Formats: sequence, C-alpha cells, structure tokens
Amino acid sequence: MIILGLTGSIGMGKSNAAAMLRHLGVPVFDADAVVHRLLARGGAAVHEVEAAFSGVRDEAGGIDRQRLGRRVFGDPQALRRLEGILHPMVRAAEHRFVARARARQEKLIVLDIPLLFETHGTARCDYVLVVSAPARLQRERVMRRPGMTARRFGEILRAQLPDSEKRKRADFVVRTALSKAATLRRLRAIVDQLRYGTLPRRRRVARRRRR
Repeated sequence: MIILGLTGSIGMGKSNAAAMLRHLGVPVFDADAVVHRLLARGGAAVHEVEAAFSGVRDEAGGIDRQRLGRRVFGDPQALRRLEGILHPMVRAAEHRFVARARARQEKLIVLDIPLLFETHGTARCDYVLVVSAPARLQRERVMRRPGMTARRFGEILRAQLPDSEKRKRADFVVRTALSKAATLRRLRAIVDQLRYGTLPRRRRVARRRRR
C-alpha cells in the first residue's frame, strides 16, 4: 500500500484537493477533521484542553477554536502545550485509519496533514504532494475567512514552513491557481501513476530516510 502525504500552506487549496482525491476513489485521512471532533462537545480532548487553557470552552460544551487560536498563536510555549495534547490523539486516529486501509488491501491512501513537514510526518509517507498558489491569491483566499485578520494570517504563516521550501521537498506539486478542472486532471494523473506503479518507490523511500 502506498501512503501519499497531502499538505500545503494555509489558503493553497488543500481541502479542495482532498475532496477531489476522494472523488477519484482514494481514501483520505483528514487530520483537521479529527481535531474538530476532538474539540467538539464530547470530544476526547475537551477536558484536557480546557484544563490547560481555561476559558476556551463554548456554550455547547466544546472548545471555541477561535478563542483557543488567539491564546496559542504568537505564543510558542502555549502552542507546544496544545500540540502535546492533540498530536498524540490525532496520530492514534491516523494509525487506526492506516490499519483499516491495509486490512481492505487498498493500493493507495492519502494522509491530509496541514503541518506534515513541520511535524516530521513525511517519515510516514512514501510520497508527498504539495498544493501551491501565488502569494497574492493565497492572501485573498485566507482573508475571506470569518474572523481572519492580517495579524493572525502573519502568525499562521510564521508557524508554517514557507511554500517555496515545501515545493522543493515535494514529490508532486499541484498548482491550484488555474481552474478546478485543471487541478482535477493533475491529481488524476498523479493517482494513476501511483496506483499503477510507474514511479520508483524505493528511491523515494531512501531519500525520505536521509532527511
């Protein structure tokens, strides 16, 4: 089974790419969706996050993600504390996803992880796909999000590996500034390459181990 890591900086079109990969029949593990469940009412991380960051609980009994974000972005120590709570839980969910895929004898799966490079997640992948777009378009997309400010956008960018570096480290780069049809065609070509074994996997794994 081939594991393809999907990543990209904020606003680059990763969510759309993940949806397209699902449309192509590829099972996708969504790390962000897992975090949402962990922080929602009844989520496994709610009590521990509330204990570490008092006052971030919402009226429904879950965690207010925007309030939590304001507490951790720009504060490296607080961000590490939060990651120490969430990352092991997300990793456990990922392990279960991979195990189920192996049991079904899937040929190809995707790990959709926003901070794949930053958390050294490439060691768990055979290949890495990075979605990318021009900085101007990225900013336009992000600033349309509810509650987003220029300051917060800057803090998020500083916490992420630069797009140029991600592209250098990627096995595949998908540009999302063109049409959705063009993005889908590129993704379909990559999926076909991986499913039908036309890429040198062993060479990729060897390179991954040297990082």
